[in-house]
Amino acid sequence: MADTPSSCDVAVIGLGAMGAAALYQLARRGVKAVGIDRFSPPHDQGSTHGETRITRQGIGEGAQYSPLALRSHEVWRELEAETGRSLLVACGCLVVASKEFARPTGLRADFLTQTRQAAERYGIAHEMLSADEIRRRFPHFAPRDHEIGYFEPGGGYARPEECIAAQLDVAGRMGARTILGTVVREVRPEGGSVRIVTDRGEILAGQAIVAAGAWAPGLMGEAFEKVLTPMRQVMHWYALDPAWENAWERGPVFIWQHGKGAGQSFYGFPSIPGSHTMKTATEQYEASVDPDRVERAIDPEEPRLMYERHVAGRFNGVRPESAKSLTCLYTVTPDSDFVIDRHPDHDRILVVSPCSGHGFKHSAAIGESAAEVVAEGRSRIDLSGFAMKRFDSLALAGGVFNPAMQA
Repeated sequence: MADTPSSCDVAVIGLGAMGAAALYQLARRGVKAVGIDRFSPPHDQGSTHGETRITRQGIGEGAQYSPLALRSHEVWRELEAETGRSLLVACGCLVVASKEFARPTGLRADFLTQTRQAAERYGIAHEMLSADEIRRRFPHFAPRDHEIGYFEPGGGYARPEECIAAQLDVAGRMGARTILGTVVREVRPEGGSVRIVTDRGEILAGQAIVAAGAWAPGLMGEAFEKVLTPMRQVMHWYALDPAWENAWERGPVFIWQHGKGAGQSFYGFPSIPGSHTMKTATEQYEASVDPDRVERAIDPEEPRLMYERHVAGRFNGVRPESAKSLTCLYTVTPDSDFVIDRHPDHDRILVVSPCSGHGFKHSAAIGESAAEVVAEGRSRIDLSGFAMKRFDSLALAGGVFNPAMQA
């Protein structure tokens, strides 16, 4: 491994959302750190690409997430000031659901209510809107009369590729090293260190942060294979009617629950000026995938069904033709909450990032927390809700997560 350090204080494996943030925060603390990635981030093979990721501060997945989201916004604003990059766009976030229910049953129940409660708990500015108020304020939305909305003006979207690039650039300027295009084969304890075996050689680190996303289960062994399941997701961009482009460019990000069953919710974004499109997606839990063999090609039926099941009739100005579609990966836990914890058998290995599809908005703070854990012994933000021990008594189908159990 020419020009590659053979030893370091901390090795970060995977430089996506969480890994890039962790490397940046380690470098800020003067830690001798090396980041390793099988690709060249930012890239489009994992979970962190596609121009935009929703961010919000009132978190319907659980109140324990709001401190992470709030701190992430602060970190991104600090990075913007330092780098001159645009990382966070506060265009507002609108959550729409029926008055009769707040979220379909499944992995994240009662979403709208929990979002509002989290906002109230943490003093996050928000409004509750009727269908009429939604239509007046955002004329490109067409909710039914029985639907209501939670609107958070401080929500919006982060630019994932820009966030990763900014953190890696600053980390590099502060002395962190990166080893790209390199596959990690094994991470194992060795005395008071951790040996990282790659396809280009070996590195000995004092500690390791594994933020390998969909590759984490295979890398971390049986305990993690049982509770981390990679799943294929598809994002779609639909063409806009030119008469509605201005409204779409000025609109909020959105999350829309239109039924009580699994698969009856979706989310999307305003139009990026000049793109002439809007981006939207749903969450897909039908089958697990191998991240090295995932089907990247998009069947024409996928955007057609997405439009018919979710988009049609709920918006003005969105055409049925898909301008493009891309795949990405979720790494899903049985309860849809994160894993941020020391390896149960190896306390020098911190596993971070299997975030069940709702992690990017928290990534800047998670990277900071991971750096605090390995450099200072503890995180200022409470991470106890993300410990592996919560799975000890969980009933697993055949020892492996089955998403159908959660429907």
